[in-house]
Amino acid sequence: MFNLQRLLVERIESRILVGTVAFLLIMVLVGWIAINEGGRMKAFEEQYTARSIERGAVLFMNNCSTCHGEDGRGLAGIAPGLNSPYLFGHDFFAEINAEVATLTAERDAEGTTDARKAEIDARLAELETERTNLTTSLQTAVAAGYDPAKGTRLDSVGWSSTLYNYVYTTLIHGRPNSGSYWPRAMPAWSQTAGAALRNDQLGDLTTFIMNWDKGDAWTVEDANAVRQYPRYPVDAALAAPGADTIGVSTDIATIMTELANFTGDSNNGQSLYNGALGCAGCHTAGVVAPATAGTWTRAETERLTDPALAGYTAEQYLAESITHPNDYVAPGFQPGIMPQNFADRITYQDLADLIAFLATQQ
Repeated sequence: MFNLQRLLVERIESRILVGTVAFLLIMVLVGWIAINEGGRMKAFEEQYTARSIERGAVLFMNNCSTCHGEDGRGLAGIAPGLNSPYLFGHDFFAEINAEVATLTAERDAEGTTDARKAEIDARLAELETERTNLTTSLQTAVAAGYDPAKGTRLDSVGWSSTLYNYVYTTLIHGRPNSGSYWPRAMPAWSQTAGAALRNDQLGDLTTFIMNWDKGDAWTVEDANAVRQYPRYPVDAALAAPGADTIGVSTDIATIMTELANFTGDSNNGQSLYNGALGCAGCHTAGVVAPATAGTWTRAETERLTDPALAGYTAEQYLAESITHPNDYVAPGFQPGIMPQNFADRITYQDLADLIAFLATQQ
């Protein structure tokens, strides 16, 4: 018969020893789990964030890249860069400004000797040279709208919370007034505002955008790579069309009659196309909009064969495409992508110059 008693620890001392060892083993196991819990949770959070970034990347490409660029550096004249040291609050002049403030305070303090003041003045002169050189190296960024004097993006808009909350809130509500200084207003993206994206998707988008932050590793090259920096509604020249612009309500027949009085300058047209109007941002690669290269040839050999453009010349087709872009949308592309307010932003001379430039694209 099976003897259960033999399996039991008979002596009380042995029972105490077994219990103590078991207790210690349990404590070691609990301690090991506790020590490694932080690492386990960190790894879990990293995996979760990585998946969120991946989902956000897809959402950005599908919904945001047509205005902000596939690499997030913005499109000239269309929308500002998000992959930008300015958005993430990097101040290239911070060290220079801090040293200037410290030295100036020391120089103006009582008891500073003349010899020390001379040393400070010499160092301040060196710092001014460094500032000038740094400003010169940032001229490409300045030409794209970067203004070192404006501080960080959050400072310029008076935002007191975190950058994450700023981006997330902007995605939810949009920036409805931005249409006065950009071709199109930043739309609201949240389903609560009647748009397409859920809040979790907006969170993924925000996480993806935040992933561009380089901390203190932002470089001058990064700043110069941004194609467009923010505009501000206080810039009166950007807030309203000039009196001599064409006007979005002007019909194409009237435009063509008036346009006949102007001779186009292709060089200025190229400058407008690549610079102030930001046309190249969408048209260069031919993905978002028809490619720049071959524009005139396609207009004559392809577009004008469409019955919808019967009686048009290539010049009229291009003039209408610029001033009334949704009246005819090139096959394979989406309506509404082309800014609708160019006629409020350009003069007849600008339009003639643009067409003269596009006429070189044979």
